[in-house]
Amino acid sequence: MTKEDIVVVAVDGSPASEAAVRWAANTAHKRNIPLRLAASYTMPQFLYAEGMVPPQELFDDLQRETVETVDAAREIALEVAPQLKIGHAVAEGSPIDMLLEMSKEATMIVMGSRGLGGLSGMVLGSVSGAVVSHAHCPVVVVREDSAVTEDTKYGPVVVGIDGSDVSKEATEVAFQEAEARGAELVAVHTWMDTQVQGPGAGFTVTDDYWEAVQKEKSEVLEDYLAEGREAHPDVTVRTIIARDRPVRALTEAAQDAQLLVTGSHGRGGFKGMLLGSTSRALLQSAPCPMMVVRPAD
Repeated sequence: MTKEDIVVVAVDGSPASEAAVRWAANTAHKRNIPLRLAASYTMPQFLYAEGMVPPQELFDDLQRETVETVDAAREIALEVAPQLKIGHAVAEGSPIDMLLEMSKEATMIVMGSRGLGGLSGMVLGSVSGAVVSHAHCPVVVVREDSAVTEDTKYGPVVVGIDGSDVSKEATEVAFQEAEARGAELVAVHTWMDTQVQGPGAGFTVTDDYWEAVQKEKSEVLEDYLAEGREAHPDVTVRTIIARDRPVRALTEAAQDAQLLVTGSHGRGGFKGMLLGSTSRALLQSAPCPMMVVRPAD
């Protein structure tokens, strides 16, 4: 299926969704591509008995309410980028199915971390969790409290790198985002969790040994970034080699960032990131919107 240069944002009227619309509108504007507002509606089960067919008036009401929500989102987007080309899609059925189908053609999917049906205290709702896990394009999750502000809108793009194939894909996407935004790219690699061992069991690991490992990691990282530097020569790159846990290192690096990019599965410090504790911790602690890049199909 042919990819289309377009940013798709999920709309449901929740505060997190409104933050996602603002972020998506700004991103589409910086990339000079259209924005598409996506919304769906389903008949609540409690409104009718099992086996009964709801009257058409109920569907009409739901559709009208959904269109009103889309119109409100359009106004929010135009406040961010008045000249932005904006389309919309409204469908009856599961928002997960709708967004996954749209992800086959879109540049990225943007969504709030929790919608109106989300349970209090949940960082990642069922819809956003499913879309992050199965989308065919990068997915950006925007929490209500992690929206880009005046202080961070010119901040860097931060990418977590572990050397895996999907991390390489995430790095290329991060270069593209940094270039589109005129932002610095901060590449972060951690190695505390990569099972680095000393020269022998029972021996004390010296500072010289740690420095040697640090130097080796730095050289590998520079080689890893070489292709992106060549393809995007205007992007300023800063590297961080951290002897630290990935969650803590990435959270600290992203304090003033406008976007944090990670691969959905990695190795070492990022292994199991999509569904594991590292992912959930980052989604809760990241101080900015977070993009998850899945392996190419």
